[in-house]
Amino acid sequence: MASFVCRVSSSEEKVQSLILQSKWSCQRRRKRRQWMAFPSASLAIPTETSPMRSSQEMIHDVVIKQAALARETFQWNRRASSTAKLSTPASCNMLSAAYERCGEVCAEYAKTFYLGTMLMTEERRRAIWAIYVWCRRTDELVDGPNSSHTTPMALDRWEKRLTDLFEGRPYDLFDFALSDTVARFPIDIQPFKDMIEGMKQDLTKSKYLTFDELYLYCYYVAGTVGLMSVPVMGIAPNSKASIASIYNAALALGVANQLTNILRDVGEDASRGRIYLPQVELESAGLSENDIFEMKVTDKWRSFMKGQIQRARMFFNEAEKGIAELDSASRWPVSTSLILYRQILDAIEANDYNNFTKRAYVGKAKKILSLPVAYAATLFDHSNRINKART
Repeated sequence: MASFVCRVSSSEEKVQSLILQSKWSCQRRRKRRQWMAFPSASLAIPTETSPMRSSQEMIHDVVIKQAALARETFQWNRRASSTAKLSTPASCNMLSAAYERCGEVCAEYAKTFYLGTMLMTEERRRAIWAIYVWCRRTDELVDGPNSSHTTPMALDRWEKRLTDLFEGRPYDLFDFALSDTVARFPIDIQPFKDMIEGMKQDLTKSKYLTFDELYLYCYYVAGTVGLMSVPVMGIAPNSKASIASIYNAALALGVANQLTNILRDVGEDASRGRIYLPQVELESAGLSENDIFEMKVTDKWRSFMKGQIQRARMFFNEAEKGIAELDSASRWPVSTSLILYRQILDAIEANDYNNFTKRAYVGKAKKILSLPVAYAATLFDHSNRINKART
């Protein structure tokens, strides 16, 4: 990942400098300032004079504001998408190259998900690739080969770079693709900032006292992806669900995926001195940090893991409710992601809850078989919704 985190070739940089001086960039910055005039959603930090609020309450506010932003800006962005086209052949070619590079990265690191995106419209497919690449690059800053050199100051610079690309000033090809994406869809900057906040947290925090703390972390590093993606995925024209409920379902899928990652990687994280499990719940189960660092599967551990897996599945169930409300072309990749991650939980159980020394994974053959299952599920949900609408 270090090969593409912050670099492009010199020829690309020359073309980029010409593009950034173009009339299109000026027009898009003017449009961005119009868009950013809408209130931005942010997490309210409790003060001495304000009551302490749970993570769920604070994140709920973000979801509501994101949904309101999507509703308010949907028509504006559709008008913008028809006027934000690049006006020169060189800039058009550069943008196509940027999106192609994003697609290549997605195809290499998320093969199954990439295949699912091929059913989406070209504009949405390319936008999802751009979002995926930005999220991967951000994650690599604290979990990649050069993560030992990442400091809070480096993440502050990454956030400044994020602000610049949202305002139409991309630094490289990958930024260029995302900068175009956020000009075409009602995507707010706050979930991106919140993801960076999660990366900062990873630099300083290695344990979580309560599930409320862990939930906030899961929102930062994964739930945010759902909020970024809904405006691109699109909502079914005949959906009767509220926009906020669809955003909530997307948030739930991100949280469920991250909880699954945590349960799968307990042993790997422990070897790095990290425990992403609620300390209070461990204690209630009669377990301690030493039990995790010693990596012994006991009856107490199995019982504890059953409860953790049950909670992750509850989030998957909540997420599943929103898939049928998405645009028909976007359901398959989302459904595939949900099914595959659920199977990781199944694999943990099949390993007798030994997530210390055995890695739970879904084999290639099973992944391939999951594709038609996910597709059939989306058709079934769509058919059910139509039948309900008729009755």
